[in-house]
Amino acid sequence: MSEDRYSAAGADTAQEGSSGSPERAVRVLVITQNCPLPSDRRVRNELAALHSAGYELVAISPEGNGQNAGSFARFEGVDIFRYVPSHASGSALSYLREYATAFWRIRRLARKVAGDRGFEVVQVSNPPDFLLLAVLFTRHLHHALHGASDHHDLAPELYLARFGSRSPPLYWLALAFERLSYMLADVVIATNESYRLVALRRGHKRPQDVYVVRSGPLLEQFTPVPADPTLKRGRAHLISFIGEMAPQDGLDHAIRALAHLRELREDWRAVLAGDGPALESLRRLSDELGLGDHVEFAGWLDDDELRTLLCSSDVCLAPDPKTPLSDASTLVKIAEYMAMSRPIVAYDLTETRVTADGAAVYAGDNDPHAFARAIAELLDDPERRERLGRIGRERVEQGLSWEHSRVALLAAYEAMLERPHARGARPRGLRQALARHLG
Repeated sequence: MSEDRYSAAGADTAQEGSSGSPERAVRVLVITQNCPLPSDRRVRNELAALHSAGYELVAISPEGNGQNAGSFARFEGVDIFRYVPSHASGSALSYLREYATAFWRIRRLARKVAGDRGFEVVQVSNPPDFLLLAVLFTRHLHHALHGASDHHDLAPELYLARFGSRSPPLYWLALAFERLSYMLADVVIATNESYRLVALRRGHKRPQDVYVVRSGPLLEQFTPVPADPTLKRGRAHLISFIGEMAPQDGLDHAIRALAHLRELREDWRAVLAGDGPALESLRRLSDELGLGDHVEFAGWLDDDELRTLLCSSDVCLAPDPKTPLSDASTLVKIAEYMAMSRPIVAYDLTETRVTADGAAVYAGDNDPHAFARAIAELLDDPERRERLGRIGRERVEQGLSWEHSRVALLAAYEAMLERPHARGARPRGLRQALARHLG
């Protein structure tokens, strides 16, 4: 774990209430199940922003590998309590088992960390969409006046992307949990305008209760570094991918596209950095297509290795195929590529165009052949690669970096806590929220 980068005085500094009188720091419980902390960049950035603004923070997260292992850690001023997760094997029932295990272990940890004081805010990051429910009837959290849902994924669409319609009851269950999450949340923090519209239309939230906080890269972390020519292993070009390797993330499209690209030319090497449930099937596909030493699966990289890989790359890939989920989702890796001034090849998705605009080349129809041709065109045109990279960096600096998102996050919290019931009013809490919606 790193040493605290932010002053510990921030958590002890009294915040100003609506009357201008000093008050103790607002205590916030942040819960995430889908990705361990501090590996989850978005949640890590949110914790840092709230901590530096004077909030007192406690987080609950699954254990991960390496630096994430262990039941407790203090990371940059935040106490992180971890539970041992049950990992899904890929079937729908295995995900149910994983989520059920997480539900009870999160609930038990929440009771443990609440103490006598409890929390003023509980913020949860989906998926899954039952995390507010996990603390709903925990009497030790009776001081929690606000529930905030940090909406990372459209869980029903995520289910369809992974399993299609093979089990309709589970899809309807996903919709029901999503609706419950919206009902319990005082505030929904959406990653983009598409997700905001889902919260308004499907979740029936009021416009003033939904805030867009984009998952932008932190510019101080995503700064260019010297390229490492050895990563090309003697070839002219380096192609890279960073991110999660789940079935819906399109790495099978990337590998098929690279197989087509090798039929056109062999002057390139690709490094695919990341991990996930699809990794082993992707390795097998790469072997079946005979890609050999053209493709390396590098696993998760630390920040320095990641920056070096990106700055050494000629083209970066965002192979997520067009689905209802991906079309509405902001792909974090795209803005990270842009922050490092890298040109991108992506499928033509609505939110990908919102993020990248002129910083990417778009392939249509979920066609790996078209994706391969787009890569080849960029490899043949260094001036175009430089231009796209410059456009991307400028877009991040002007509005897509986390520095801009931080302002939106703090504004959402300030608005939430300034509502009439926030201070001095009788605690409403999550249980009362459910009773109000159901009664």
